Amino acid sequence: MIYVPSRMGQLNRRALLRQLQKLGVASRAELAKALGMSQPTAGKIVDELLAVEVLEEIEVVETNGAEANLRGRPGRKLQLNHSQSRLLAIQLGMQETTVAALALGIPDADQWHFTFALEKGETNPARVWEKSLRAAASKIGDHNFLGVLLSVPGIVDETANKILFSPNIHWTEKADLAQIVRRVWNVPVLLVQEERALALGHHLANPDCDDFLLVDFGEGVGGAIIMDGKPLANPLPISGEIGHTPVLANRRKCGCGAIGCMETLVSLRGLLESFSEATGNKKGSWAQLGEYISANGIEPWLAHSLDAAAVAIAGALNVLGLRRVVVTGSLTELPPSVLAHLSRAVSNGSMWAKFGAVECVAAPRRRTAGLIAVGIDRLIVPDTHPKISPSVKSAPKNRRAKLVR
Repeated sequence: MIYVPSRMGQLNRRALLRQLQKLGVASRAELAKALGMSQPTAGKIVDELLAVEVLEEIEVVETNGAEANLRGRPGRKLQLNHSQSRLLAIQLGMQETTVAALALGIPDADQWHFTFALEKGETNPARVWEKSLRAAASKIGDHNFLGVLLSVPGIVDETANKILFSPNIHWTEKADLAQIVRRVWNVPVLLVQEERALALGHHLANPDCDDFLLVDFGEGVGGAIIMDGKPLANPLPISGEIGHTPVLANRRKCGCGAIGCMETLVSLRGLLESFSEATGNKKGSWAQLGEYISANGIEPWLAHSLDAAAVAIAGALNVLGLRRVVVTGSLTELPPSVLAHLSRAVSNGSMWAKFGAVECVAAPRRRTAGLIAVGIDRLIVPDTHPKISPSVKSAPKNRRAKLVR
């Protein structure tokens, strides 16, 4: 029969993989020591994960200072599998969808292999989207994926694999995206709220950053909260919808149906609309906006928008008891004075800043890293028992035998 690990066994596997994510490369002995685990137990887990090609062994030449120690054989160490694409990532945006085949090693930066767009006013976007996915599949090829991680905006019930509400992509509320993807790639499909993926990716890239509010600016404005190194757990499938904080006297209509949401001022479209109103440049581009700010500084119309965002962010920090804000997305592409103004305004509204330091830092989007983290947690070592992990189910027969007792 297939070996089904106990709950403690699964927790040990999750802990070992998370530790290896932090270390990057480690020996069996180093992993055992870091986890306070016996070497035989750690070795057994490693052997099982090697058998299903989640881990791989590499040769590492030990160094002594600046001089390489070339005597004897190189040491054998472990890392997450960098050699094979085991997961497929899909990012669904308002207009564009991007697709990438991913190894399990954490990438230095997001790299998408295929991009396609939906035309505005498309009468059957779900069908066109599926057709485009099939075209992407033919180019990506067959990699024996363990599963697909689909990054989506809006309010997402990840347990039910369903988008409940998507202010900017309403057609997804009625479409069974997971079923559409399964018709293209017949493997497990997980929907992941996009800001949650970004927050997990930032934490993986910065493992010492355990508590923060991530705010992503782009087509909309969304947030995600990491506490004690984990996403904040909520009784409802909603978190970080900071962009839908109402701003007094703002009369712009939001995609959510409300009037005056903060994201109508500081999203890509919102800032360009304000830029156009302030300068009379009806076709101003994002690059032109950046040049204008460099030349003219933070004018009142821009300060108003940034201050509105800062009020919502500072309010969230005060409620959550956090002092660190990580800003990703479009605002980080503008001159540094923009983030500096936002940072000062956040500090002015934060209670912690009265007697401590509040951090507001820019960071790159690490979406694929976050999706890999979700894939490892929910596909490779899911916290369920006695259900068999999909990674075991999908292992080649000659490798499954190594997990049989």
